[in-house]
Amino acid sequence: MRIDIVSIFPEFFGVLDVSLLGKARQQGLLDVRVHDLRDHTHDRHRTVDDTPYGGGAGMVMKPGPWGEALDDLLGESETESDGAAQEPAPRVVIIVPSPAGRPFTQKEARALALEDRLVFTCGRYEGIDQRVIDHAATRPGVEVREISLGDYVLNGGEVAAMAMIEAIGRLVPGVVGNPESLDQESHEGDGLLEYPSYTKPAEWRGLAVPPILLSGNHGAIDAWRHEQQLERTRRVRPDLLPDADAAE
Repeated sequence: MRIDIVSIFPEFFGVLDVSLLGKARQQGLLDVRVHDLRDHTHDRHRTVDDTPYGGGAGMVMKPGPWGEALDDLLGESETESDGAAQEPAPRVVIIVPSPAGRPFTQKEARALALEDRLVFTCGRYEGIDQRVIDHAATRPGVEVREISLGDYVLNGGEVAAMAMIEAIGRLVPGVVGNPESLDQESHEGDGLLEYPSYTKPAEWRGLAVPPILLSGNHGAIDAWRHEQQLERTRRVRPDLLPDADAAE
């Protein structure tokens, strides 16, 4: 999978060189490229924002630099300069992190992990001029998704993009060493939250590991873990339960 990131703070993504994602990049499982939006400005101050039409607080990111950045990443237009039709463009999903977008979920992460190429556009200030998003959606082979990390506002799209890249990247085949572990996590399978986990020692600061986990009875352990999933989900996220479970 190829992932392109456009930001005015490219240094933010140095964290991609560590942990599982760093190993995945070294192994060629993930091709992550970070681009500085300011490389597409043409004034000495490298300006990327201006005042909003209609008035109001804050600044809006200018369409010019963003348009050029996407041109570089996706190709100029639907036709060559001489008017001849280009080859069909490969599919690209542009992700615009935005508090006005649809919620990011594990289901969305799984779907995006199947794509060949993602482009993250990290906005700042009051966001990116809407025409950039509207124009990108007209490009052949391009789908634009405005996605929200949650019901809160961040200073920019970098943190949200990093969280989504981690959630998506770990689902790419080969990135996580034991793929079975992915099926037992929160929001996977039946959608319940994950059961609590324990390791050695069997007793720590007066707190003991639940005896069932030491029994060796794997059928009973599976049943206990499922009940723990239900209990935790009822207590913390009852909205994730089917109606029958919620009523119970």
